Amino acid sequence: MDGRMSKRDPAKPAIKRAEPEKPRGGRARSVAELLPDAGRAAFRRFGFVQSAVVSRWGEIVGPRYAGVSAPESIKFPHGQRTGGTLSLVVRGAHATMMQHIAPEIVERVNRFFGYEAIVRVQIRQGDVPAPAPRAAPPSLRPVPVELGASLRTIADPELKAVLEALAAGVAATRGAPIVGGSEG
Repeated sequence: MDGRMSKRDPAKPAIKRAEPEKPRGGRARSVAELLPDAGRAAFRRFGFVQSAVVSRWGEIVGPRYAGVSAPESIKFPHGQRTGGTLSLVVRGAHATMMQHIAPEIVERVNRFFGYEAIVRVQIRQGDVPAPAPRAAPPSLRPVPVELGASLRTIADPELKAVLEALAAGVAATRGAPIVGGSEG
C-alpha cells in the first residue's frame, strides 16, 4: 500500500447486516408480577404486614395507651403468620408501664386479628405523635321514634350511625326487595 486509503467497491455492501431481531412476545406485565418475592420480602422486612393495626391502634388498645405508644412493625417467623413480634414506640417514662401491660396488648392485638398472631411485644422509647381524633359521621336525619328505641342504647357512635341509616333505609322501602331482576 502506498499510504492512501483504497476506495471501496460500490458493488459490495459497506456494512454487514445482522439478522433481524425476533419480536418480543407476550403480554405486558406489572412490576409487582415480575418481582413478587422482592416486594414481599421488602414489605415483610419493614413490617407492613397489617396496616390496619397502625390505623386502628386507638381502637385496639384504647385511647389511654394509644396516646403514649404507636406500633412500628410486626415481624413473623419466616413463612408463618403466627408467633409474631409487635414492635412499639413508647413515649419516655411510659415504657415501664407498657412492659407491665404487654400481655394485655398481646391479647387485644390477637383479638383484633382473630387468631394468635402476636406472642411478644418489643418496646423502644421514642417520640410518639399525638393520635388524630376521628370524628363519627353525623347522622343526617333523626331516627323515627318507632325505629330508634333500641338504637339509643348503642354506645359506639359509628355503629349507631350505620344502624340508623340501615333502619331508615328499611323503613323507606315498600314491598318485597328486587334482587338482580330485569326490567320489562
